[in-house]
Amino acid sequence: RVFEEEAAKLGRFDFLAQGTLYPDVIESSTAIETKASTKIKSHHNVGGLPAKMKFNLIEPLRYLFKDEVREVGLALSLPEDMVWRQPFPGPGLAIRIIGEVTKERLEILRAADWIVMNEIKKAKLYRQLWQSFAVLTGVKSVGVMGDHRTYGYLIAVRAINSEDAMTADWARLPYDLLAIAFYKISFLNFSA
Repeated sequence: RVFEEEAAKLGRFDFLAQGTLYPDVIESSTAIETKASTKIKSHHNVGGLPAKMKFNLIEPLRYLFKDEVREVGLALSLPEDMVWRQPFPGPGLAIRIIGEVTKERLEILRAADWIVMNEIKKAKLYRQLWQSFAVLTGVKSVGVMGDHRTYGYLIAVRAINSEDAMTADWARLPYDLLAIAFYKISFLNFSA
């Protein structure tokens, strides 16, 4: 009932709008609902809300794929940086942290993710990728920086190509981009 409690602090609201897309529905549904062979995974925005809410739920994109949503956005003359923005998880960066979510770990991931995204944008690859991001794995590793031993979190980088968010292939990022990003990320863990 968090939505209702938080909304009450701001005033009266009758509607809750979500950016649910059709792949979310397909992946989260049973065979009876979508003729899918099996439930693939759950999504925070499909089936996670109480059956009886005080809000009317609005999901205008529920039966559209991501490429179709982009077509609608362009037809509505929305800014291109909004239309071509990569998907970001509704629950935020916390789901990209394996293990306990702490302020320190979230700050490390936020900084690492910014580095990854910045390098991808500088290489003019952002729009070509369906999704790219950093993950804090929860594993710490020993390294050497200068004459000092380091012990910091291992960061994984994931980059994916997809047209419809239903099928995907790993993106072949240039080694030079990865080298720069990994070099910059390594300094984040120096004080961890």
